[in-house]
Amino acid sequence: MGCNGWERVRTLEIAAALLSGAAALIFAGSAVAETPVERGHYLVESILACGNCHTPKSPGGMPVMERNLSGGGLMFTLPPFSGAASNITPDKTTGIGAWSDDEIRRAIVEGVRPAHGRLPNTQLAVVMATPFFKAMLPRDLDAVVAYLRSLKPIQNEVAAPTYRMPVRHDKYPDAEAGFTEAVMAEPVRRGAYLVTIGHCMECHSPSDKGVPDFARLGAGGRVFNAQLVQGMPKEWPGAKAANITSHPTAGLGRWSDAEIKRAITQGISRDGRRLQPPMAFAWYARMTDADLDAIVAYLRTVPPIE
Repeated sequence: MGCNGWERVRTLEIAAALLSGAAALIFAGSAVAETPVERGHYLVESILACGNCHTPKSPGGMPVMERNLSGGGLMFTLPPFSGAASNITPDKTTGIGAWSDDEIRRAIVEGVRPAHGRLPNTQLAVVMATPFFKAMLPRDLDAVVAYLRSLKPIQNEVAAPTYRMPVRHDKYPDAEAGFTEAVMAEPVRRGAYLVTIGHCMECHSPSDKGVPDFARLGAGGRVFNAQLVQGMPKEWPGAKAANITSHPTAGLGRWSDAEIKRAITQGISRDGRRLQPPMAFAWYARMTDADLDAIVAYLRTVPPIE
């Protein structure tokens, strides 16, 4: 091969490397100019859906956005615990304004309160999805903290929770295995990451006496009613988490990609039925197309369970 031929090959190799790098940035969901606060805003207000619990709701069940993340949105009553979602704005007396960045990170991924303030060093309740948030990439965890710091402080004292027995946080396999930046360009692995930090399988896997059965990952069956969740509209009929495995009849195996994405973002089932909260449709609707495609790609790989 002549000199010009080798130059052409080298040019193609460089172009391929550049395209690969660009693809990684796109799949990482992070433009070059995206700041940590912008990234945190995207995560908190979409896949993490923090406001689904932490934002006050109107009598009709709509989030009161002028009081975003100021606590009291949903209340939970379980055998080991009862209480309302806390104020996570930077208010220094009723929110997390007096917490350090490290203390906020610890609360998110370890589920432990700071050594000062209310209920020092106590574990956060089981409804806080700590075993899933543990999977957050360091840059994403930092971005979430940066966004929470940027919020308007809102004074809203939420009643202290009641603990009736020790807190139990069950480990989630994918979070324990962890994720790296390197796999974020792979749609299936990126989808697994988003499904993990979005704690989808917390609700969509069956449980027995409060213990999740991740051996039946995605098989559904968990029931939500007014005895468990308070803060929903009076007419809320409750909900039962669906089977989201790849099973052709019991799960999503025969659904189209568009039907799955419509269910996630609009709360409409394949047959046109209106799906019910607490699934955070309005938050998931803010996800990018690339992230939704990655989630669908991952769900296609979840082993079929009837």
